[in-house]
Amino acid sequence: LPACRRRAPLGRPDPARSERQQHPGVGDMPCECQWGLSSLFIGAFVILAAGVFTFFPAFLGLFDYPWYIALCWLWFGIGLFFFVIGCLYETMGCQKAGRWHNAKAREGDDDGATAPTPYIMINA
Repeated sequence: LPACRRRAPLGRPDPARSERQQHPGVGDMPCECQWGLSSLFIGAFVILAAGVFTFFPAFLGLFDYPWYIALCWLWFGIGLFFFVIGCLYETMGCQKAGRWHNAKAREGDDDGATAPTPYIMINA
């Protein structure tokens, strides 16, 4: 059988097929995720939301149930976890260089490109 028709046993990759043939989506787009900034913003948002939900039992006397307050503390802890992980990720420089990383901005463009010629509209 040709390589495209031959099947490997279940759970085992076919050595005759390339990585792209075995997993079509692999390598199409590199991951350029900003894990540090994303974690910072998600953590801050969750902490803020936990604070808003804590406002009701603390100041208005609404939803004054022990399980509700425990959930508010749980969400605050989750937000704090993400916020701290984001801070550590950013301060320790764990972000790989990519399209959005500051390393490329510091390099500058030294390719000798000039400004484009201005467009002049001709009135008829």
